[in-house]
Amino acid sequence: MERLLERIDMFQTQLDAEIGRDFSNRLLPDETPEIGGYELDFYSESREQGGGDLFDWTETDEGTYFLTIGDVMGKGLRAKFYAFSFLSYVRGTLHTLLEESTSPAALMGELNDMLLNDDVLEDTFATFLLLHWDPHAHTVTYANAGHCRPVLVRPDGATIHEHSDLILGLEEDVRFSEVSLDLDPSTALVSYTDGLTEQHTQDGSMLGEDGVRDLAVEAYGGDAPIQALLDGVLSRSPSDSFEDDLLVVWLERLAD
Repeated sequence: MERLLERIDMFQTQLDAEIGRDFSNRLLPDETPEIGGYELDFYSESREQGGGDLFDWTETDEGTYFLTIGDVMGKGLRAKFYAFSFLSYVRGTLHTLLEESTSPAALMGELNDMLLNDDVLEDTFATFLLLHWDPHAHTVTYANAGHCRPVLVRPDGATIHEHSDLILGLEEDVRFSEVSLDLDPSTALVSYTDGLTEQHTQDGSMLGEDGVRDLAVEAYGGDAPIQALLDGVLSRSPSDSFEDDLLVVWLERLAD
């Protein structure tokens, strides 16, 4: 009987891991837009069943793009299920809302209110970054619902853009604001989830936003900046692997 219970437990663990991997794959796009003069790349890694990190993109009729980056609260399969449901909801809702507005702040407010009134997702909380990228005007306008704050990297250094509002799913009628950034030649915008900032360093503290900013500067200019960033994080850590699931999105306007 004991051996049978062990086999059932092992089978359940394997099944959970398989389901978790399937959900993880569904939270990410198969490809990214290929735009002349730009490089858009991402990396995602889950720890065991992981959590609810997600990334997607939507093209508008004007040839601009909405990038959606988020983290649904929780761990394990429950978080992945809600993250998949949330992303499916965002994908469907965003197409409808874009017929009325392309303002990230306005769209974020609509998503928040509709989320709170959805029977399935009403108890779901998520940090969310909604970026409107216009590769023709070379701008990114974004609204941030409590997500990790992006880093803008230029040849002369990097800036953490500190703008952030309330996370999604807490209150109705929240007024979100937005920030517009110019993407000059040789400028990169780095977005990520808290798997980076919460990685422990050699002295026992967490890497934090300043650490991410400094390592993004070091990674900038290389052939594989995301990998260089991840290698830099682990070089400061007592561990040779990441403690939590993570996601990094690197959008760079190339040099003229």
